[in-house]
Amino acid sequence: MSEIPVLKNYIHGKYVNSESGEFFENLNPATGKVISLVEIAGRAEVEKAVQSSEEGFQIWSSMSGTQRGRILNRAVQILRKRNEELAKLEVSDTGKPLSEAIEVDIHSGADAIEYYAGLAASLHGHHYDLGFSFAYTRREPLGITAGIGAWNYPFQIAAWKSGPALACGNSMIFKPAELSPITALKLAEVYTEAGVPDGVFNVVQGFADTGRLLSRHEKIAKISLTGEVNTGKKVMADAATSLKKVTLELGGKSPLIIFSDADLDNAVKAALMANFYTQGEVCSNGTRVFVEKAIHKEFAQKLVERTRKIKIGDPMDMSTTMGALISKDHYEKVMYYITKARENGSNIIFGGKRVQVPGHAGYFIEPAIIDDCTDNMQCVQEEIFGPVLSILPFETEEEVLKRANHTPYGLAAGVFTCDIQRAHRVVSKLQAGICWINNYNLTPIEIPFGGYKQSGLGRENSLATIEYYTQLKTVYVEMGDVTAAF
Repeated sequence: MSEIPVLKNYIHGKYVNSESGEFFENLNPATGKVISLVEIAGRAEVEKAVQSSEEGFQIWSSMSGTQRGRILNRAVQILRKRNEELAKLEVSDTGKPLSEAIEVDIHSGADAIEYYAGLAASLHGHHYDLGFSFAYTRREPLGITAGIGAWNYPFQIAAWKSGPALACGNSMIFKPAELSPITALKLAEVYTEAGVPDGVFNVVQGFADTGRLLSRHEKIAKISLTGEVNTGKKVMADAATSLKKVTLELGGKSPLIIFSDADLDNAVKAALMANFYTQGEVCSNGTRVFVEKAIHKEFAQKLVERTRKIKIGDPMDMSTTMGALISKDHYEKVMYYITKARENGSNIIFGGKRVQVPGHAGYFIEPAIIDDCTDNMQCVQEEIFGPVLSILPFETEEEVLKRANHTPYGLAAGVFTCDIQRAHRVVSKLQAGICWINNYNLTPIEIPFGGYKQSGLGRENSLATIEYYTQLKTVYVEMGDVTAAF
C-alpha cells in the first residue's frame, strides 16, 4: 500500500512544516478515498506567511510592470504545458469530469494570468495641468493581499485572484477551500519556477479559523473571497476592524428567462449549461428557469430529452459528462432540496436519484428537473449548488421581471429572445451583476464578473479589477510661491 502524501503550507518559495502538526484528510469525491493529508496553518504559519509576503512585496513592487509581466507570462507558458497533469489533479480534488477540466479549468486560469501580465506594463496615473502648477496621480499596489478560494473551481479562482494582484505589484497569501487544497500549491510551485520572488505568492491551508487569521490581520491590506453569503458577511465584519479593502464573490439564485420567440434549441442547451455543468456546483447558475407558458411543455420535453444523454460516471473517463458531488454533506444537502420539492407538490419530471458508479464510492446523482414550480418553494428561493433545475412558467414580461428580481441575490441573469429590443429592455431592468442575452455562463477574462445585492462586492476579471488591487495617490506640485493668509 502506497504512503498517503502530506500537503504542507507553501511559504517563501518552499514547503514548510506546521508547528502544531495538525492535519485533515483530503478525499477524492468520486472514490471516497483519502488522497492526501493536509497540514493546517495556525497562527505561527500565518505570521510566517505575512512576514514572507512583506519581504516579497518589497522586491516585487520595486520591479517595473514590464518585468512583472514577463515573469507572469513565463508562468502561463508552464501552466499550458502542464495542462493535462494539472487538470487530472483538479479532477481528483473536485470530482468534476476530466472532459471539463482539461478544456476549461487550467486554461481559464492561465488566460487570467496572461491577461493581467499584459496589463502590468500599462498601469499608470494621470497628469493634471493646473496652470502654472500641476498635479499627477500614481497607481500604487496595496501591499499584502489575501485570497480565500471556493472548492468548485480551485485553480481558476486562485489564478483569478493572484493574476491581477501580482500584476499590480502586490503579494498574496492564498487559502484554498479545505475540500480542494491541491492545485493552489501547484500554482505556487509554477510561480516560483517562473521567477516570481519568494514570498510574493504564499499558500496556507486550513478551515475557517485559518481564514479568520487572514481576514483579521492588520498587515493584510485587502481580502478577496469566493464563497457563501454568510461567510462573506463574516469576512466583511472581520475586515472592518482594520478597514481592509474587500472583494466578495458570493452565491446566487439566478434567473434564466426564456420567451416564446426564442430559438428553443439554443435555450435548452443554455439551460443545461446553466444548471448541470460541473454537477451544478457553479455560483452563477441560472437555476430559476422562467419559461413563457406558450412554449412551456415543448421546452420541458426537449430539456428532458437532452438531459437523458448526460453520462454520469468515472470523472477520469473522457466520455463522462457529469461527475461526483464534492462531499457526502453536500450530497445530503442537494437531496434534501429534491425531497422538499416532492413534498411541496412540484413535479420532478426527470432524475433526482443517487447513481451507483462501479468502483466508485462517491456521491453521484442524476440531474433533477423540477417542473411547475412556484416562487415560494424552497428549491426556488434558496441556493442549492447542485444539479437541480426549477422550471417556472410565466405569462408577461412585466410579471417575469418582478419575479426574477424577487431575491436577495443578484449575481447573474439570462434572457432568451429573438426580439433585440425586448432583450435589452429586460436586461436593463434585471438586478444582476452579469447578464447574458441568448447564451449563459460565458465568463471570458476580458469582462467584469461580480454581483448585485447579497451576491457580492467588487468585481473580478477585466480592467475593472485593477481598481480593486491598487490605490490612487494624488501629488500636487507647486511651481510658484506659497500664498498664506497669515
